[in-house]
Amino acid sequence: ENLNTSSEEGFILVVFSDWPHLEPILFAFISIFYSLTLFGNTVIIILSQLDLCLHTPMYYFLCHLSFLDLCYTASTVPQLLVNLSGLDRTISFGRCVAQLCIVLSLGGTECVLLVAMAIDRYAAVCRPLHYTTIMHPVLCRALVVFSWVGGLVNSLIQTSLVMAMPLCGHQLNHFFCELPVLLKMACEDTGGTEVNLFVARVIILVCPLLLILGSYAHIARAVLNIRSMAGRRKAFGTCASHLIVVAMFYGSGISTYLQPVHRYSEKEGKFLALFYTIITPMLNPLIYTLRNKDVKGALWKVLGRSTDSA
Repeated sequence: ENLNTSSEEGFILVVFSDWPHLEPILFAFISIFYSLTLFGNTVIIILSQLDLCLHTPMYYFLCHLSFLDLCYTASTVPQLLVNLSGLDRTISFGRCVAQLCIVLSLGGTECVLLVAMAIDRYAAVCRPLHYTTIMHPVLCRALVVFSWVGGLVNSLIQTSLVMAMPLCGHQLNHFFCELPVLLKMACEDTGGTEVNLFVARVIILVCPLLLILGSYAHIARAVLNIRSMAGRRKAFGTCASHLIVVAMFYGSGISTYLQPVHRYSEKEGKFLALFYTIITPMLNPLIYTLRNKDVKGALWKVLGRSTDSA
């Protein structure tokens, strides 16, 4: 087979055509989840801008996390809905490269941004008297810029490594251009490329996770030194939402990207990808608002203003 056929004609996304009876059900549920994701994350961004009580480092980072989730779902879900409706199951090679680069960039940015949020929680719990000095607006902006730049650079490295390989075949057994699936389509031995990609993924996945775990080790020690149960509960409450988000994001990311290509199951991978492209971005706003009095208070204030003005 011609090694350049994929590059010339693009790919057919198999999506969930192996289970045609599931497609209408998935279309309905994914449409609902996508709408909730758009609504929840947009509300977080608007509230973070409107309410002065939320003009703090924690909500500054949360606002960027919500924007990331909006971009991440927008890069994959609309195409999935079109595919499930049967209107178009193809993607050109150029769009595939762009999608891979965007998805990896946004995922990498979130890896680093979650570290910035862990630093913020460390300063709040372990250095409360120096919190405003440590989490200066200049540092917060620098951490966010570093997150975006780090995610983009890592993505460009991984995308260029994958797309330098000749790919065989036209059927992409996924609903978007996912890295492990493209690696399985390579026409030649990918051993050397896999090693380079593994190093890049360790840098963007494992290193930030170790920093997060390190910060929470210090937080746990500080919380255990608090004598009152109410004080411990309050300190833990400020970190619980972030820990849940970290567990969901890194759990799905590591299980997808840090396993050898020959062990990657495309069927399981598709359903796991549904979790981190749709479910996690939808749950993030709920996790932060349901456990957070400040966000709920800001929401009621905004709703109250709109009611009064009406």
